[in-house]
Amino acid sequence: MFDVLVYLYENYWRPDACPDPQQLQRKLSAVGFESDEIQEALRWLEGLASSADSCVGSTMSGSLRVYTESERDLLGEESIGFICFLESAGVLPAPMREMVIDRATAVGNGPIDLEDLKIIVLMVFWSLGEEPDALILDELFVAAEDRLIH
Repeated sequence: MFDVLVYLYENYWRPDACPDPQQLQRKLSAVGFESDEIQEALRWLEGLASSADSCVGSTMSGSLRVYTESERDLLGEESIGFICFLESAGVLPAPMREMVIDRATAVGNGPIDLEDLKIIVLMVFWSLGEEPDALILDELFVAAEDRLIH
């Protein structure tokens, strides 16, 4: 499913640039994705669209997100740490954070791999028509061992 999501991010600049679901399914199939992988990704994207529609509200400074035990099990320490990093950097406001957590729980297996969580974060930005800044894109795409320290 994550390969399909990355393909969509790379080929459609916004969700509204995607063709209708049936045509998109045909295009994805023609590119070589498996039918079950396409269906899973399209269901996940429907949930993302619903999440984006309900992504309203302002962030309250000083608020604290407490993760439930099931969320901690699903996300794992590494992914929760990454979400906290994005929040502390000021690039992941609370409503978007909740979208990320919602879409991660929709995947269903835990603990979720950090690379998969990064794709979810990217897709949340994509669904809202926002481009993450260059430093965040670097965090999302460049492996830690490939970074140069100056």
